[in-house]
Amino acid sequence: MQYPNKCNDKKVCFIFCTNNEQFAQECMLYLNLLQIPEGYEMEVLAIEGASSIAAGYNEGMQASNAKYKVYIHHDTFITEPRFIEKIVDIFKQDEDIGIVGMIGTEELSKDGVMWHGQRCGDFYRLEEMMKDSLKSFERLQEGIREVEVVDGLLIATQYDIPWREDIFKGWDFYDVSQCMEFRRAGYRIVVPTQNPAWTIHACGIPSLWHYEENRQLVLREYPEIRERK
Repeated sequence: MQYPNKCNDKKVCFIFCTNNEQFAQECMLYLNLLQIPEGYEMEVLAIEGASSIAAGYNEGMQASNAKYKVYIHHDTFITEPRFIEKIVDIFKQDEDIGIVGMIGTEELSKDGVMWHGQRCGDFYRLEEMMKDSLKSFERLQEGIREVEVVDGLLIATQYDIPWREDIFKGWDFYDVSQCMEFRRAGYRIVVPTQNPAWTIHACGIPSLWHYEENRQLVLREYPEIRERK
């Protein structure tokens, strides 16, 4: 179900969940440096105390009338000053594009784990922590590339489709779920060429406490993942 169309097509809203004031302030610092195209306005919603990332993103979605919404981690820092202009331009190219992400995979692994397949896109990261997980990684040279899913470090949208907080109560696989929801609705998902990368993701070592539980949930809810040939 899509929320009622009450959007302002000259507005971009950045939404992030946070429980860390230092990360929130740094995220805001980078957002405040972004160039706002003439005629557009920018809004930032920091959601505190969310029970899950999906719940927090739904809260932000319903609170903003912006056509363009950018859901980011509080430890994702946007370094491309013309980010807003570039994202809006991509969406304007094709009304069927529902999501723009920074890194994604063209074909999701049957186990539902994005990082087990060939990925494309870019972001700045700590090489010493991520080098082994980024061996299968293509930096695009031109244009945009259609993918099946993108990483949740940054998910930009031009349509409002609810995040599945009814299923995903924590902080894992919400990004795969949202991409599958957009695909079921008939929208395309793309990753743009970034030269240099448009974001820093200072994620450190992720917690995998409920990872397997949520992986099973995503496979159960989206059988098209594991049933593909």
